[in-house]
Amino acid sequence: MTVLIIGGSGFLGAELVRQAVAAGRSPAATFHSRPGGRGGAAWHRLDLRDPLRLEEVLDTVAPDVVVNATSGGADWAVTAEGGVRLALAAAERRIRLVHVSSDAVFSGTDRAQYDETCLPDPLTPYGAAKAAAETAVRLLCPGAAVARTSLIVGGGGSAHERLVHALAAGTRQDALFTDDVRCPVHVGDLAAALWEIAPSDTAGILHLAGPEAVSRYELGELIALRDGLGPGRLPSALRSTTGLPGGLVVRLDSRATQRKLATRLRGAREFLSGDGPQPD
Repeated sequence: MTVLIIGGSGFLGAELVRQAVAAGRSPAATFHSRPGGRGGAAWHRLDLRDPLRLEEVLDTVAPDVVVNATSGGADWAVTAEGGVRLALAAAERRIRLVHVSSDAVFSGTDRAQYDETCLPDPLTPYGAAKAAAETAVRLLCPGAAVARTSLIVGGGGSAHERLVHALAAGTRQDALFTDDVRCPVHVGDLAAALWEIAPSDTAGILHLAGPEAVSRYELGELIALRDGLGPGRLPSALRSTTGLPGGLVVRLDSRATQRKLATRLRGAREFLSGDGPQPD
């Protein structure tokens, strides 16, 4: 099975590459600015805004499966239009597609939890772009898997972990919100689940988040405790007072998806207690 990882140099993509190489696979992976540092993968430069280059990469690699692990942020041309472009190309070539989406597709305004049957109602440009890509993937590639996830952490390399270290060191002026709640997932668990899904015939919406809801501040405290940064060094604030767009409490309910998987998605308190301290 030949697998192409879109966004292989990103945080999740790099873990997908690492696990594939460790398992004896030889994946292909794409990068935008520079290739990932791990050997054992064939690297291809790709900008999802360039349809001709996308076709070149797909025709060169000839993958059986494509895992779209790129984020693209709020850039509509990358996250939405790029997702549509990839879905079109995959459908034309009959390539299985696993598309990674986000809990940002939900508003967090009227539900205690969001399961796989809930329809997107995004409040941010990023959430809207992810929702648009989801729609395109499901229309164009009915056999595709759309995997929504939450805050991805683990190993010290995530944006959330780097922020905690910067705040504790006083090198960044910011705060962690006590009223902004998500269901963090360990990057290793998420990648393992995606590798389980990739060769299967599982299709439709999947939720791949941890079973435990914590605020961004609580997550920061857990990271600080793991890394020996000392308690009480992290500034806190209420997001509801800032006027920033986006849902406050977005709890992904992953129980239905979890029942389909051998990979167990751990909660933040569990995986951060056993992750080992991460140096600055």
